Amino acid sequence: MQLHTNRFYTDHLLSVLPPPPPRYSIPIAYAAGAANGMAVPIIETNNVISHPEGGCALQVGEGTYELVDDLHLATPPPHPSEAPVTNPNPLATVPTPPTSGVKLSLVITANSKRPPDLYRPGSLTSDLRSIKESEKEGRRSDSGSEPWSNISAPAFGEGNPALMISPVKDGLKRRKPKNNIVKSSSSFVSRVITHESSTKRLADRKPDGLLAFANINRAFQWLDLSSPNKEEPLAKILFTKAHMLCHDINELSKSPSHLDVIMGSSAGDIIWYEPMSAKYARINKNGAVNNSPVAHIKWIPGSENLFLAAHANGQLVIYDKEKEDALFTPELEEPRSSSSKTLHILKSVNSKNQKTNPVAVWKVSNQKTNQFAFSPDNRHLAIVLEDGTLRVLDYLKEEVTDIFPSYYGGMICVCWSPDGKYMVSGGQDDLVSVWSLAERKIIARCQGHHSWVSAVAFDPWRCDERNYRFGSVGDDCRLLLWDFNVGMLHRPKALHANARHRNSVTAGIHQLSRHRTDSTLSNRKRSDSDRTEKPKDSDEEEVFDHPVEPRKLTALLPPVMSKVVGSDPICWLGFQQDSIFTSSLEGHIRTWTRPREGVTNESRANVSILSTSGTGSTGGSNL
Repeated sequence: MQLHTNRFYTDHLLSVLPPPPPRYSIPIAYAAGAANGMAVPIIETNNVISHPEGGCALQVGEGTYELVDDLHLATPPPHPSEAPVTNPNPLATVPTPPTSGVKLSLVITANSKRPPDLYRPGSLTSDLRSIKESEKEGRRSDSGSEPWSNISAPAFGEGNPALMISPVKDGLKRRKPKNNIVKSSSSFVSRVITHESSTKRLADRKPDGLLAFANINRAFQWLDLSSPNKEEPLAKILFTKAHMLCHDINELSKSPSHLDVIMGSSAGDIIWYEPMSAKYARINKNGAVNNSPVAHIKWIPGSENLFLAAHANGQLVIYDKEKEDALFTPELEEPRSSSSKTLHILKSVNSKNQKTNPVAVWKVSNQKTNQFAFSPDNRHLAIVLEDGTLRVLDYLKEEVTDIFPSYYGGMICVCWSPDGKYMVSGGQDDLVSVWSLAERKIIARCQGHHSWVSAVAFDPWRCDERNYRFGSVGDDCRLLLWDFNVGMLHRPKALHANARHRNSVTAGIHQLSRHRTDSTLSNRKRSDSDRTEKPKDSDEEEVFDHPVEPRKLTALLPPVMSKVVGSDPICWLGFQQDSIFTSSLEGHIRTWTRPREGVTNESRANVSILSTSGTGSTGGSNL
C-alpha cells in the first residue's frame, strides 16, 4: 500500500511539473533529466579559453586587428527552484531565457591607460536656449561656429541640502557594504565560488592590469584579463531566482583596494558588491521601490553614492547605495512635463523626503527603456526605448529636450561621441544612426547589419576633434567598424546626381528644415497649455518632437569593416587602448589586439580626403 501511494505521488508530480525553460549551452545530462521531471544535481563547469591562429582577423585601413583570445564562460544550469519563463510573443513555441546576453564591465584600478579626453567645457552645450533662438529665426548653426555655452554643469542634486553627503577624505577607507557574500544566508544568493589563490593573485597583479565583470544567466564572474590564467575567475556568484542583466563600476571611487560594482537583476533587485572584501548589500529588495526587471544601470557621473536604474516598466529610478528602501508612493507634485510623450516626474531629486530610497523617479514611457548613456558634459542623458524613440534629457533640470524617432521598430542601444557632439544609436531597423546634438537632427544612417543592432561604442583612441571611429555589433553575429568626418555627413546620396541638381536640392533641404522647425514650434502643445501660458522669461526647456527624416535627405554611411565573428548573437562591444572586446549571447568573450605602433593611419587620412573631395576608397562614393 505504501509503495502504491509513493508511485501515485510520483506520477502525479511528474504530470504537473512543467519543464524548465531552455537555456543556451545547457549540459545534455541536465536537459534530459529535467525534461523527464527527474531531480538532477547542479554541476559547475569551468571556463574554457582558446587562442585562434590566423582566424577572424579584422582588416582596417590602419592595419590588422588580430584575434588572440576566445574565452568561453561556463553557463550554469537553472536553479531547481527557478520558475519557468513564459514568452509573451504569441508566435513563439518555446520560452525566452531571462537574459540579455553576456555584458562586460571593464576597469583598470590605476589611473593609467585612460582614453584621450576630447571633451572641452566650451565645446558642448550646457544650455540649448541659444540654439532654440536661432532655430526660431530660421537660422542653422554651422559646424565651424557653434553657439555653445561655457557654463559648467553642477553636480546632480547639488541644490538639495537633503542630498548632501560628507565626502570621503584621502587616506580613509571608503564605505563598503555590510554583508559578507561568501557567508550569506540569503535565499537570493545560491553559492559563491572563490578562487583558492585569489588573495595571492590580487597581491601579485599589476595595478594597471585589466579587470572584468561578466554576467551569464544566473552567474556573475569576476575576471582578471591581465592574468596568464584569465579563464580562472577570481570569484563567481550564483544567484537563486534572478539573472543579472546589467552592471557597472564606479570610476570615481575605484582604487587598487576598492571597487564599487552595481548589478541589476531580472527580479528587480539590485546588488551593491565590493569584490575586494567580498561584501554586498541588497537594494530594492523584493521590489520595494520597483518590482520590474532592471534593463540597464549606471553610476551617475561624479557621484560615489547615486546610480540610475532603468526598469522594464518605463521608469528611471535613482537610488543611493547607502540608504534603506521604503515602499514608494508617487509624490503628488505638479509634474513639469506630464504629457505621455515627455517626462512624468513621480519624485523629484529636489524633494525634501530623502531619508530612504528612491532619490528620484521619472516615468519616461509605458514601454521598456532598453539603454541610456550620460554625455561627457555630465548634463544630458540619451535614452533609447522599445517604443522606437531616442530621448534627450537634461537630467539636472529633469526635463526632456528632444524626441527622435527610429526609422521603424524599437531602439536598443545608444552612446555618445567622446566630445559629446554626437549620439549613435542602433535598433530593430537594422540601422546605426548618427544624431547631432547641436543640429538636433539625424545626420547619417549607417547600413551594414543584417539583423538587430545590439550594441554601439565609440573608439576614443581613434577619434579626434574632426574624425570619429565607432563600432557596432548585432544579432547577425557581425562586428562592424565605421569612420566618419563632419564634412562627409552633409552630402546625402540624393545630392550626387549632378552639381546643378545638388544645388537646387540643397536649397530645398534648407527650406524644408526651416519649415519643419517652424511647424514643430507652432504645432507642439505643451503639457500645461490648457492651464496657463508659458512666461517669456521662463527657464523651462521646450520639447522638440522631431519627425522621421526621409531616407533620400539623409547621408548614407557604409562601414569600413564588416566581419562575422561568431555563431551566436553578439551583445556587447568595448574598446581599450591596446585591444577590442566583444561578448556574445552564449558567453564568448573575444579579444583583438590593435595593429602595432608605427603603422600609418590610412583610414583617418582617407576620411580627411573624403571630407574635401567627396571621393575615396572608404566609401565616399556611396554617400
